[in-house]
Amino acid sequence: MRDDADDIHPLFQGAPRSTEFRKLRKRIVRQAREAVDRYGMVDRDGPRARWLVCLSGGKDSYTLLAVLHELQWRGMLPVDLLACNLDQGQPGFPATVLPEFLEKMQVPHRIEYKDTYSIVTDKVPAGRTFCSLCSRLRRGNLYRIAREEGCAAVVLGHHRDDILETFFMNLFHGGRLATMPPKLVNEEGDLFVFRPLAHVAEADCDRFARAMGYPIIPCDLCGSQDGLQRQQVKQILDGWEARSPGRRQVIFRALMNARPSHLLDLQMFDFAGLSLEPLKSGSNLENVPKLR
Repeated sequence: MRDDADDIHPLFQGAPRSTEFRKLRKRIVRQAREAVDRYGMVDRDGPRARWLVCLSGGKDSYTLLAVLHELQWRGMLPVDLLACNLDQGQPGFPATVLPEFLEKMQVPHRIEYKDTYSIVTDKVPAGRTFCSLCSRLRRGNLYRIAREEGCAAVVLGHHRDDILETFFMNLFHGGRLATMPPKLVNEEGDLFVFRPLAHVAEADCDRFARAMGYPIIPCDLCGSQDGLQRQQVKQILDGWEARSPGRRQVIFRALMNARPSHLLDLQMFDFAGLSLEPLKSGSNLENVPKLR
């Protein structure tokens, strides 16, 4: 890792020199690089792309920003990065924190003000959570900004735990096996959405951002509401992890090891086509994993 003051991006100046922090930083950078490569986020044969890196001011987005610049700095991420914060008009939001931070860190950026807070509080009935409408409005504005800036991708700071929680929310409340994919195309088909921290644990993001002393801004819009489905799922996962350390990572590996022939979705596997005839070349029985 680059630790000399003259050979480091400003985002990493003043980093702790402890062995523990060096290992943490190395692990996060490695996991982000693995996700970028595994899910084909960079077209290394095409023209140089520009990414809109979404910065909320939370620990995850700071980690995302730092890691992407680390990879770019080391020549491992041949893209141009533009940091973007969408100020949604929340009362008491410290509007000067992120612009001052990004200027100090010499990070190209765009700060956009759009009062979606008033829309959310007006449209959502009392007692209901704001997250769904808030995220839709935020995403629509980020897509618009990406197009205006000539970006090919909107890059988000969702980490491994966000992906796990979304999986269980869909399982418990949506009746489907689905989660946040590390790479997708928006509904209009003109932008990618990337999640380079897909393999990174939330606890590592928290330790990293706090160790670096980044000015973390809490989300008071949804974070202050009780009874959110995501918080309930997080508590379940925390309980499992406490009783069986490593449980989150085991579940995450399962998401990368799906077996359609051992589920019940007729659109993913041709159950009706199964037969007891001897295996023939091209038969779907050839692709059925052995039960263990």
